[in-house]
Amino acid sequence: MKAREPALIGDIGGTNARFALTDLATPSPQILEEHTFCDDRFPTLRDAALEYLKQTGVQPKRATLAVAAPVIGDQITFANRAWSFVRSDLQRALSLDRLELINDFGAIGWAAPRLDPSQRVPMAGGITEELQGPVTLIGPGTGLGVGLLVGPQEQGWRVVETEGGHATFAATDDEEREIVRWIAVRHVRVYNELLLSGQGLSRIDAALRGVQPVPLPDPQPGLRTPKEIVDAALRGNDANARRALDRFCNTFGSVAGDVAMLHGTHTVLIAGGIVLHFLDDFRRSGFMQRFTDKGQYVPYMHRIAVQVITHPNPGLLGAAVAMRSRSANAE
Repeated sequence: MKAREPALIGDIGGTNARFALTDLATPSPQILEEHTFCDDRFPTLRDAALEYLKQTGVQPKRATLAVAAPVIGDQITFANRAWSFVRSDLQRALSLDRLELINDFGAIGWAAPRLDPSQRVPMAGGITEELQGPVTLIGPGTGLGVGLLVGPQEQGWRVVETEGGHATFAATDDEEREIVRWIAVRHVRVYNELLLSGQGLSRIDAALRGVQPVPLPDPQPGLRTPKEIVDAALRGNDANARRALDRFCNTFGSVAGDVAMLHGTHTVLIAGGIVLHFLDDFRRSGFMQRFTDKGQYVPYMHRIAVQVITHPNPGLLGAAVAMRSRSANAE
């Protein structure tokens, strides 16, 4: 389907750069001609975007890109990849009249109210047609994304972009303290993302296997990839992998519960690329036990609905929604 008023949308994470078109002439956001580039193919975001536009043969005048970085000022630097760029330079290079940037978990916030109920899998509580706000958005991928959606819907949702993945991690038991000591050999400060991400799972696994940590900047030997750990855990023949994955889920539950309490949330939406690779196992894990295990506030935590987003590309959807919403507000 050819777009009558094409605009560029993108979801630029720490591992993949996803691009698509959306048609501003249609009544609702659409994702058209989607394509994903892996990190190592292009040296810069500019090169990846230009290649996508070359492949599609389209020259849009507007773009909204969701980026895994704080969106502050003209200079954008990614937290978990070597890319950086100047917003105004990228706009000129792509021949755009208008370039908008949003945080990648801000994009999840924009997408959340547009998700079909079938694209939200329950961990706790029921699935309602409309979200009950405030909504915490959280999810491990290359990093740990955290955002907030403030409602109610009748008054118009407001997306709050945060960097909660970089908040200092608080260990709650001896095993977590052991992992923190391991990570602290390599990092000055131990923050949530260093455990709750793809590489975080690798660190947990190495720490629990007794791999000797090596101070930065030297490379850390003995790390298994997240895929190796998940696959081994699901096969059921690797006790170390099973222990690491269980710890990952438990720790994720504890941190997600803390964030929900800080936000005063009614709904938690889990996104990110990791848990979808073992969703059935995740739903049986200790995540919810640790999520609700907040002492005298257990009843408070049990009132919160927790759901996993299964939409294949909520970041692209969110970029398309944000573009339309901001255009409407500007008119």
